[in-house]
Order: sequence, then structure tokens, then C-alpha cells
Amino acid sequence: MPRLNFFLQKTARGSKARAARFTTLHGEVETPVFMPVGTQATVKSQTVETLKETGSSVLLANTYHLLLRPGPEVFRKLGGIHSFMKWDRPVLTDSGGFQIFSLPHSRRMNEEGALFQSYVDGRMILLTPELSIETQKAIGSDIMMVLDQCIPSTASEPEALAAMELTHRWALRSLNARGESPQSMFGIVQGACYPELRKRSADFLTKLPFDGFAIGGLAVGESKQERETFTELAAGMLPEQLPRYLMGVGTPIDILEAVHRGVDMFDCILPSQLAQRGTAFTSLGKFQLRRSVYKFSEERLDPACSCVTCADYSRAYLHHLVKSDEVLGWHLIARHNIHFYHQLMKEIRKNILNDTFHAYYEKKRIELVRTDEENPSTPFIPAKPKRSEKRLKLGDYEVHHNPSGFSSIRQVSSGEIMHSVNPPELEARTLYLEPSQIPERLKVQDEIVIWDVGLGAASNAMAVIDAHKNLEEPKKIRIESFEIDLDPLRLALKNNHLFKHLRSPAPNALVKEGAWRSPEGRLQWRLFQGDFLNQMDKAAPPDLVFFDPFSPKVDGPLWTANCFKRIFRALKDQNSMLMTYSVSTLVRALLLSEGFYVGSGAPSGPKAETTVAFAGRPAPGSGVKLLGAAWLERWERSGAKVPLNLSAREIPEFEETIRRHPQFTGE
Repeated sequence: MPRLNFFLQKTARGSKARAARFTTLHGEVETPVFMPVGTQATVKSQTVETLKETGSSVLLANTYHLLLRPGPEVFRKLGGIHSFMKWDRPVLTDSGGFQIFSLPHSRRMNEEGALFQSYVDGRMILLTPELSIETQKAIGSDIMMVLDQCIPSTASEPEALAAMELTHRWALRSLNARGESPQSMFGIVQGACYPELRKRSADFLTKLPFDGFAIGGLAVGESKQERETFTELAAGMLPEQLPRYLMGVGTPIDILEAVHRGVDMFDCILPSQLAQRGTAFTSLGKFQLRRSVYKFSEERLDPACSCVTCADYSRAYLHHLVKSDEVLGWHLIARHNIHFYHQLMKEIRKNILNDTFHAYYEKKRIELVRTDEENPSTPFIPAKPKRSEKRLKLGDYEVHHNPSGFSSIRQVSSGEIMHSVNPPELEARTLYLEPSQIPERLKVQDEIVIWDVGLGAASNAMAVIDAHKNLEEPKKIRIESFEIDLDPLRLALKNNHLFKHLRSPAPNALVKEGAWRSPEGRLQWRLFQGDFLNQMDKAAPPDLVFFDPFSPKVDGPLWTANCFKRIFRALKDQNSMLMTYSVSTLVRALLLSEGFYVGSGAPSGPKAETTVAFAGRPAPGSGVKLLGAAWLERWERSGAKVPLNLSAREIPEFEETIRRHPQFTGE
């Protein structure tokens, strides 16, 4: 018998949008509902009081993080999460499945569960369905999620099938682990972007006694159109008399579209995360409060909003707080954003009940994609003085302002943008720093040499320098940066108010003197200016290669077999590795042809994965999944499986080299 007493009140005419209510152990919930994300038993920058004031009725907490700290024993002793954080309304806990997906280089998967290393104390922990549910029972959440295996939505069909079937087996174990607990539990439908797999997953799970169902495996690499298509498909396969939850989505327009397709529940970190960068969602569109147009603006943030932020503070003050990196700015904008999300849900619910949703949807889907540049309330700013314009351009490069509130460098001639989707410091950390496992390497090595190929605006090198400061026992690191044109770094340094990672003496010294050494002498950074292929022999053999040049269209010689061959020969030993943002089939084939073992790297922005290559077969504890038979099959079908410069005689030899690589033969 379902534990939530779900009651479907109305389905909108001309839409699949639903209004409903259900009752949890800590109160009633009206849908559609947005759940702010309180990862570690707190919504970042907010208090319980401000959350209630914004209209929050359900919070989401993270099982993975709460398992590591403070630990289930704390929740058992202190009476669960509600008394622990003084929140007397419902809580939903995710299972840790998405965090497993987010740690491709720090965990190993098997039938039993996911083995990963704690970022708190270094312990190895096996997260099983049973441990996930026992932790959620200790936390005392109103709604628990089964442990699932989340994979990129762009995964191959065999990979998606295997993950779906494992999720089903884990779902059975999760249900069994719940026992007689009065807490509700949701199953999670998987199947990536394969309609038949989605149907099989829904058919299997809906036969089990779950209290609701989540749609998993979306917002992890697919296009917006694919997400909407598969949201509607999956929602239509789920029971009408149980709640439907789309995990990890999303922006206001994403939520509106998903409600239109039959979804009831949502969670996302964006209201708080974007607030930290100065982004506010308003009835007039999305505002970037870092923009100088707000420096003298006395207007309220959103004239249609009744929240405390809009009632008491001007856009000018919020602009000042954001530019000054004051925590109060994050708090006030996040408070407004969360209020905006809840008001949107109330409006949607009201229009469903009044049978006016379809007209509301058509109107709102236009309003929700506006930006402040399109709004008449945005002050007119005359053309900037030429001096200011010059500060934003240098040679063939210019500063690019991303709509999400961060800046990067764009090459004018090619149009290519360094870090077009994620902030530079985030991409550096995700793609290069974390997969390289520098702290673990330094436990067995006295020194690490890193080749930084494609210095750009120095985001990758500075990520290493910042991480080195936080090592408990700093050992020696040598960064060897290669760059043919220093204009991107010079331009970023001229505008270091837009590039926080450059607020250090290190990059200035590198440009002026070609080298920098940390005060204690344990970190050395050298610049090799000129063509990489001419400079690489001058550098020390690397342990790690951060391969981050422009694309083959711009830096063609760096994406050839010859370049990868020379890098492979230069590597220090069998444990050396290369990381790159590319997921090109040909690039991976070139790496394999020169002797690298090649695996899937961390996701980045719209890419569900990147590429990691090893000088030898990686150790079992690396956490990296090597390319397997599924990739080899895709390569065989690819129209870009061999380099264009190969002769007819050379092509069969190249192809056979890939097929006979020990990575695929198991030798």
C-alpha cells in the first residue's frame, strides 16, 4: 500500500500538466513542487527560517555526503535530520547514485555496489543498496530513493542496458532493505535515450511496491530536445496515481516544459549556485547582476516579486555585493531565486486547477527565456570609451562574457572559446586536477612533473598551484607550460577582475620572467614559448599531461599521430597519463595507435565524458573505465576512423593496430 496517499486533483486540458497533493510523515505537499537542494543538511547560504519564508515545503538532502559527514550514527543519536537541522517539513534524500556517476576516477563499480575513497578521511567505502537505505533510514527522510547506476544519456545501448538491469537488481535490494520502515521510497527509471529500454525499465519497476517514481539518467549529456522527448515518454509510462519526479532539472523553462509533459516534482542546485555568480531569475528574465549597467540602478530587482530581497534592496546594492564577493549578495540573490521558483510552481498549480494552464504555458515559455539585455527596464549604457574596449581585446583575442555569469577568452579569427560552457576554474578542476589524483601520487613520489599543453589563460596551471597550497605535506611539483601565443594570458591578466584565478603573483612572473617558484621552493612553474613540437624536448619527462590546445581545426599538428607518439615516448613511466577535453573517435584511435590505453574521462558541460589516456594498463584502483567492445564497434562504423593523410596501403595496418591493442584483446 503506497505510503503517500497521493491524490491527483486535476490534469490540464491540452497538456499533461498535473496538480496533486500527497502526505508525508512531516506534512502535506502540493504539486507541482520544487525542492531546494540541501546537500549537507543545509541549503547553501540559507537558513531554515529564510527557506520557510521563500515558500519551501520539501528539501532534498544528499545521502552520499551525509554518509561521509556527519555519518549515520550522528543522525541516529540526534533523532534524524529534522531535529538535527531544525526543519519540521518533509525531506527527500537521494541515494548517492548521481555522486557515483560524478566520480569516474575515484570509484570502482561491481554487482555489490560502488567502492570509493572518502574525501573526508581517505577511507575506502563500499556503497551498496543496503548501506544507502540504512543511511537514509538513519537520516529519517520522508522519501528515500533507491540506489541506481546513473550513466551518460549518450551512452551506447549495451552500456545503457547493463546499467538499467543493475539498477533493477539494486531496486529489489533497496526495497528489501527498507523493511517495515514507514518512510516512502521511489524507484528510478533508467534507459538513457533508448525508448525500448525506458519502456522495459518502467514495466519492471511499476510492478514493485514503490510509492512514486523518478525519471533518472537525463540532464547528463543529452540535448534539450532529447530531454523533453524522453521526459514525456518516461512520464507517460508511469502510473497516474503516483508522483513523478524528474531528478536534477533544472532552469525555470526546463521545469515548465517538464510539468507540461506530466512531471510533478523537481530539484536543482541552480537557484543557489547561480546566485553565487550574481545571476537572478526574475519576471523580466534572467539578470546578470555583475553587469555594470546596474551600478547606479535604484530599482528593485524584480518589481513583480514580494520577497525580502526585492522589497528592501536595490539592484545597485546587489551589484555591489556581487562585485565585492560578499556572502550577503549570495544569500540575498539565492533567497530571491528560491522564492521565484516557488512562485512559479504556485502559478503553474493555480493555472492547472483553473484550467488555464495551456494559455499560461504558451505565454510563460517566452518570458522565461528572456535575458536582461532584452528588457526595457535595463538601463541604456552608451558605447564604452575606446580605452575600455581596448582592455577587452588583445591581438586575435577578446574577453567573452558567458550568459551564466563568468568570463573566458575567445579567439576572434576562429571563433573558438576557451571554456565556453563551464567557468575556467571549474573545468580545470573537473577535467584535469581531480582525475590526475595528485595527492595520491605524492604519497609514493617525491616529485610530479606536469606538462600543461595549451597554457591559454593559465586556468589549469593555477588549479594545480591552488591545490598545492592545500596539501597536508606539500611535496615538489613542476609545471611545464607550453604556449605559442601569450596574448590570451596577457589579456586575462589585464582583466583579472573577471578572472579570479589570476589574482596571484605567479602568472605575472611567468609572463615577465618565464618562470615562477613558490616561496618555500616546492613548486616550480616554467614557460616554454613557441611551437609545442619544437619545445617539448626541452622539458622534463612528465607524469601528467594536461592536453588542452585549441581544436584540430586551429591546432592541427597537435592532434596527429606524430604528436601523440612523441608525447608517449616522453612520458616518465608506465603510470604516466594524459587528459584532454576531446571525445573525438579519431583522437582516441590515434592515442591507441601510439600505445596509450584509453578510457572515459570526467563529464564537462554538454559533454557526457572526456578522454583519459595511460602509458600502461591503469592500476585497478584508478577508477577509470577503459574503452571496450562497445566503443570498438562504434569505431568500426565510424566515417572518421583513420587519419586522412594515410595511404591506401597504410590504412589496413592502422586499423589492425587498433583491433589488436591489448586493451581490447585482454593480453
